[in-house]
Amino acid sequence: MKKTYIIPFTLIVLISLLTGCWGKREVNELSIASAIGIDKSEEGYLVTVQLISPGEIAARTATTRAVVNTYRATGETIFEALRKLTLETPRKIYIGHMRLLIFGEDFAKDGIGKVLDFFSRDHEIRTDFYIMVARNTKAEKLLNILTPVEKIPASKIYSSLETSSKAWVQTKTVQLDQLISSLISKGKNPVLTGVVIKGSPEIGMDISNVEKVDAPTAVKISTIAAFKKDKLVGWLNESESKGLNYILGNVSNTVFSVHCLKEEKLAVELRRTKVKIKGKVENEEPKIDIKLWAEGNVAAAECEIDLSKPENIYAIQKKVAERIKKLMEAAIKKAQDDFKSDIFGFGEYIHRADPKAWKEFEKNWDKEFEDLEVNINVAAKISSTGTINKSFQKDVEE
Repeated sequence: MKKTYIIPFTLIVLISLLTGCWGKREVNELSIASAIGIDKSEEGYLVTVQLISPGEIAARTATTRAVVNTYRATGETIFEALRKLTLETPRKIYIGHMRLLIFGEDFAKDGIGKVLDFFSRDHEIRTDFYIMVARNTKAEKLLNILTPVEKIPASKIYSSLETSSKAWVQTKTVQLDQLISSLISKGKNPVLTGVVIKGSPEIGMDISNVEKVDAPTAVKISTIAAFKKDKLVGWLNESESKGLNYILGNVSNTVFSVHCLKEEKLAVELRRTKVKIKGKVENEEPKIDIKLWAEGNVAAAECEIDLSKPENIYAIQKKVAERIKKLMEAAIKKAQDDFKSDIFGFGEYIHRADPKAWKEFEKNWDKEFEDLEVNINVAAKISSTGTINKSFQKDVEE
């Protein structure tokens, strides 16, 4: 009989020890942030928060009100500025589901490291948001632009960056853990993708901007920003940004053209690439060897070329390889000559190859990187020419 009483008694004690969600907060008590922008101010930081308006998102009928609102405040720390926003916002701001963290260009030039401590320390913040730089403008202005197609501007930028990084090789997604990893590495400096305002910022703030078929003002993904430690030191152009991503192994799909005859072009879609980087030390000098293999298809031919002939395929493959190699060389030259910043992580490969030698190189790696010998070998394969081997352009012209 004793067991009959012991079991219920034990269950009652255990249930009494269980606690509810004491720290829970209802959605209707919060203002959900979709993006945060950081700029410089005399006080320290200017923080801009793009807040979602749930009523407008859920509205079944069209309204003239924006689906987001932006609020800004200054403070000596990011946390202080966010708390000061409660003077204007009706609810406490929740940043756990934000999609973007955007730095103004001037702020990024002074250093972004201190800000990242807050975002990595707060237990409520997920780390899967993307980090970008507002090129030639403040983050505050960029977050005020209303965008068509996507109701929430931050979601539009997030999706554009994610899509372009997979289908167009000049952009790169960077999340918090990746950025911090590059910052603390002794042999690699960070990069972030830029975002620009195309058109008038004043017009972009008005609801009429999204009521037209061709929006007068738009937000566009730019090229890649290079950092030296935590400070922005310059921008790669389109070709250099592509070259960087080839080296970093970020190219899964992209399109570019090569000359097939005189001035006519042939479009190639790369479907996969594979890069292998090897560091070594020879005669007490660090060196890097890069081997890249690319495979793609002929997507379009503006010239009269017979793709059933192996010699023509070989010629195209050679041109594709040369084109990719030039992009990679351009990125390395820009980083060595202008930025003097190892944004490729070559130092990490030297470290792995020869840890003992790296201890000496590490002391002055920026200088070592400027003169670093980098050997590039690219091989390309055309695996498909589509459903036709000969172009019908000649028949059209006749």
